[in-house]
Amino acid sequence: MIHTGGEGDWQVIEDLLKDIAIPRMVRVRQNFVHPAALDVEQEILRQLSSTGLLQPLKKGETVAITVGSRGISNQVLAVRTIVRAIKALGGLPFIVPAMGSHAGATAEGQKAMLLGMGFSEENTGAPIRATMETVEIGRTDEEDLPVLTDRFAYEADHLVVLNRIKAHVCFNGPYESGLAKMITIGLGKQKGADIAHNLGFGHMPDHIRLIASKALEKLKVLFAVGLVENAFQETCVVEVIPGGEIMDREPRLLELAKEYAPKLHFTKLDALVIDEIGKNISGSGFDTKVVGRYHSDWVSGGPQINRLLILDISKESKGNGNGLGMADFSTSRAAEKFDFTQTYPNTLTALLTGGVKIPMVLPNDRQGLQACIKTSNLADWSTARIVRIHNTLSLTEIEVSESMLASIVDDPRFEILSEPYELRFDASGNLF
Repeated sequence: MIHTGGEGDWQVIEDLLKDIAIPRMVRVRQNFVHPAALDVEQEILRQLSSTGLLQPLKKGETVAITVGSRGISNQVLAVRTIVRAIKALGGLPFIVPAMGSHAGATAEGQKAMLLGMGFSEENTGAPIRATMETVEIGRTDEEDLPVLTDRFAYEADHLVVLNRIKAHVCFNGPYESGLAKMITIGLGKQKGADIAHNLGFGHMPDHIRLIASKALEKLKVLFAVGLVENAFQETCVVEVIPGGEIMDREPRLLELAKEYAPKLHFTKLDALVIDEIGKNISGSGFDTKVVGRYHSDWVSGGPQINRLLILDISKESKGNGNGLGMADFSTSRAAEKFDFTQTYPNTLTALLTGGVKIPMVLPNDRQGLQACIKTSNLADWSTARIVRIHNTLSLTEIEVSESMLASIVDDPRFEILSEPYELRFDASGNLF
């Protein structure tokens, strides 16, 4: 989508950066609290059996199951398990995209995103029914906000709300990314998301509480399933929840999610290199709380990182490059994947423009790294404290520059996995 120059246009940049040596790197494991992974299928079936939440389901009744745009561990398995349990009682399950304005804010785009994430009828046993049409099912008692929900979800005989619960990247509150937000914004589609975001993220905690609470008075929620992941992207908590208990039980799950979440065990870096960002990874492309870079004034904290380099946009993100604008540098291949039509509808709905600006674009990974080092304000570039991660979901094994070894060798939060090595670049200057 973005013109990044033709052949020969970059020689002056090459000349400015060619003498900057990239330090050797070391493979390191970060240690985190590690609650055990669960058998998701077994746990869902066990809780459904013990709670009797499927008893209201009658043969021939339809059941809508929500799926969002995030890449969530075991989510396809969870949907398949729920589908089989519903079918065993004669129910007719189907999947609805519950992702607000994501995937270009079109039904076709949202269905394509789910298919790309593995939610085909062959994999799950249920078809996808996608629409951007909503039904107004009430108004909040405070602020008189319209409460909108996906038309197919509303017309179904029953609804199952499924989502991972975790911290949000733009605000703090008792309900962040999870079940209540999916009811408010995911099922609200573009119009519902627009209403929730309209006064900015400072109002988001109240809007989620108000809209979700009112929606739950009208929606025919058979049950909800909340998933919590540990720092190793394993599902460590599965909770099957009656619809009437979602608002009471979700805050405790959010506390667990924050306790188990991965992070960088550093307070200050000269540069962070992220291999990929994308909507499947985080709503802002990367977890802002991990990186300490924000496009919202309503959240802060995290490490102090002088330069941020983003190398690519994930295939699953379908060109949605939200998050690129928080970086200092990126590459031509990421910029060329940046699709305005996929990215801007979500931004115009969320009202946060900082994540979709274009950073300085370099031709390849090598020059991106050299640019980080050159602009790091260091008297001796060889001492640059550089960390490379795959994405903000994958923080157990990372790379650190050789100069950082002395500070982590005796730190129990780290295990050193390799000797120092030179980064390897292909003929185009990109990392192998």
